[in-house]
Amino acid sequence: MQSHLNPDNGHKSFELPGAKPHYNPDRPGQVEHIFLDLILDIPNQSYEGTCSIQIKPVRSGIDRFTFDAVNLIINSVTVAEIPQKFDYDGEQLQVNLTEPTEAGKIVTVAIAYCVEKPQRGLYFIAPDKHYPNKPVQVWTQGEDEDSRFWFPCFDYPGQLATSEIRVRVPKNLIAISNGELVETKESKDFKIFHWHQKQVHPTYLMTLAVGDFAELRDEWNGKPVTYYVEKGKEAEARISMGKTPRMIEFFSEKYGYAYPFPKYAQVCVDDFIFGGMENTSTTLLTDRCLIDERAAIDNRNTESLVAHELAHQWFGDLVVIKHWSHAWLKEGMASYSEVMWTDHEYSADDAAYYLLNEARNYLDEDKSRYRRPIVTHVYREAIELYDRHLYEKGACVYHMIRAELGEELFWNAIARFVNDNAHRTVETVDLLRAIETATGRNLLFLFDQYVFRGGHPDYKVAYSWDNDSNLAKVTVTQTQAKDNNSKDLFDLKIAIAFGYVTETDEKKHLKPFTVRIRDREQSFYFPLEQKPNFISFDAKNPTLKTVALEYPIPELKAQLQHDPDPVSRIYAAEALAKKGGLESVRALAAALKQEPFWGVRVEVVKNLASIKLDQAFAGVLVGLKDADAKVRRATVEALSTIKTADSYKALKPIVEKGDASYYVEAAAIRALGSIAGANLMEEKEEKTLKLLKSVLKERQGWNEVVRSGAIAALSHMKTSVAALDIILDYTEPGIPQALRLGAIRALGAISSGQTNVNLERILNRLKELSRESFFLTQVSVANALGQMETAKAIAILQSLANQTPDGRVRRIAEEAVQKVQKNAGSDKAVKQLRTELDQLKQENQDLKSRLETLEAKAK
Repeated sequence: MQSHLNPDNGHKSFELPGAKPHYNPDRPGQVEHIFLDLILDIPNQSYEGTCSIQIKPVRSGIDRFTFDAVNLIINSVTVAEIPQKFDYDGEQLQVNLTEPTEAGKIVTVAIAYCVEKPQRGLYFIAPDKHYPNKPVQVWTQGEDEDSRFWFPCFDYPGQLATSEIRVRVPKNLIAISNGELVETKESKDFKIFHWHQKQVHPTYLMTLAVGDFAELRDEWNGKPVTYYVEKGKEAEARISMGKTPRMIEFFSEKYGYAYPFPKYAQVCVDDFIFGGMENTSTTLLTDRCLIDERAAIDNRNTESLVAHELAHQWFGDLVVIKHWSHAWLKEGMASYSEVMWTDHEYSADDAAYYLLNEARNYLDEDKSRYRRPIVTHVYREAIELYDRHLYEKGACVYHMIRAELGEELFWNAIARFVNDNAHRTVETVDLLRAIETATGRNLLFLFDQYVFRGGHPDYKVAYSWDNDSNLAKVTVTQTQAKDNNSKDLFDLKIAIAFGYVTETDEKKHLKPFTVRIRDREQSFYFPLEQKPNFISFDAKNPTLKTVALEYPIPELKAQLQHDPDPVSRIYAAEALAKKGGLESVRALAAALKQEPFWGVRVEVVKNLASIKLDQAFAGVLVGLKDADAKVRRATVEALSTIKTADSYKALKPIVEKGDASYYVEAAAIRALGSIAGANLMEEKEEKTLKLLKSVLKERQGWNEVVRSGAIAALSHMKTSVAALDIILDYTEPGIPQALRLGAIRALGAISSGQTNVNLERILNRLKELSRESFFLTQVSVANALGQMETAKAIAILQSLANQTPDGRVRRIAEEAVQKVQKNAGSDKAVKQLRTELDQLKQENQDLKSRLETLEAKAK
């Protein structure tokens, strides 16, 4: 397969072969109501029932309806109990009406059908010989277009209808669905649950979850707020989801629209294929998100997931996208709502750092995967759109809109958007209209640059001071642009602030100026009363961008110490690390001790470790004693990049004694393997293997975080056959899922140093694993194969891409083929050169460190 490049920007193209424009289908009428009446046969993983769809035709004379229905067995179709002829090809059901429609007169099409071992849409979870303790559960997953796999429907988001689900299940189980519970009926062996969703919603948000759940109850303004988890996990449920009522209050106030549905349920299910899914009034979550007290020390991911899915009840469920191409409206706001909740619950600094990491996630995808407009209707499958452009870049765009409008006008515009479009479908233009209606502002210039085309500005910023004329000169270059006329140039207003620090250091004030940056290179001159201590480019950092600061060291040191914005302090730390030298080391080491915000300390320690001087090591070590677990973890990860006996010695006690945080402990274990696996540390390999074996035997903690760290550590010992043997053992069925998936991925990482015989063992195992149907196993196999440097991985990846029913796996596998083609060019000679280069770098570092020390003494 060719690597497809976009000729405009050198990025890989988002559009793979087979991508085409997608449009919503013609509407034969408005779906008014969908009623599913089902009987589950859980032991045989099958079900039967009737799907009744009420349609109000838009015109007279329609003589057929075409429904999406994949791999169903259609038994009969009736209208008003009169049998109708139908054609079914396994993908679409065409019903030929005996009487053509009359405009406005409702037609109810009743489809009797059954499904045996559904491929998608509805999932049966049950214990087996490998996992005898797995719970019995049934759950659905509709997004993007999977509802058609479990009931016949018009399966696209532009059709909104009310819905009902009545389902018969074994007596010991409960069934949860959208809306309100109308009634429960009991017989000797069965229970029938009848749920009714009275507000309109699309088919992809219809849901059913069945299991032997514990139910925990909260409420918000008299509405039930419930959590359903496997019995025995009630304490984790409270830790993980207990803030939900406060979140509902917060979002109701922020969006200017009270929570719109009769209840809010969260159901944690086994083997879920997403993190969470915002089905109307009934969110399904992976049970992997349930955290215990120790995980809660430094895991806010679950809290963010809960906030994200709840935000969708407004953005996605109340206000529904008309077409998948506009999914950023809901996913971007749900992701931005994570930032808003972080601000509300923790601090503005936490929120700024959270948003920076959202931006970084998008920037990484843009750089290494592909660049695309946020809104595009050209793709192979809609699920391909669910990427970091949609979520993280979408969140950053909402933040830019907020910065552009200001607090009051932004929230007025959001309230206008939600209130005007409640229980309706929307496109991107509707957000623009709501902004204009509420504020009078036309933000099309922003949408044109960030939503309807790909990319972002890359700024290089230089500063100098003219003492004679008291002028600050700031030169800004857009480095992403090819020439002055390039369409890659951005045209934005950016705030540049000059910071002053008083003698007492108690008062810092910023003098802001707004400039318009639209050319490839522009210089700006600012008359100031006195020389500033530091310069804050894009003050408060609302703009989605990359930035390289080329300021003198004194200004960078002052910015790192005094800029009120944590992101600006982080940019200063990055710029100092790039300059290197002893002065930068001292400034960063001081910041690690004095910086009040943990997020900046995390970045400082990473940047300090990147300076190739021995003196940086002593500065980094301070982070191991930091009170915040997130800083300790970053320190451990930083030490793993310094592959010396000293860093091994510093980390070994953490591995042996553990840490209050699972994540710090796991990172230390991974780091130890990484250092021991480096060429310079071969003598440590045997001791490390022994230590890792004991971790795998004894530390079975929450979600397998710590033992997965040991598996990752083994994967760094690339030439060790003993390490490979252990990893292979942990890919066997019966190993806890989280640990097994980590071991599958580790096969790819360890493969690059193994002999041809062992490479064959790895390939054979991955080929075997690629035949398993579970989504997460397939993703892990594709991930492992994508790390390999042998062309033999390609056939397995292509076979996986051809056979998987999941569009996400197909895309990951196809992209992995491109990676392998690139990696397969790395032969032994190249590897030998890499090793020699690493040794030269180490010798160079020793010389530079001694030189810096001599110079410091001379001063």
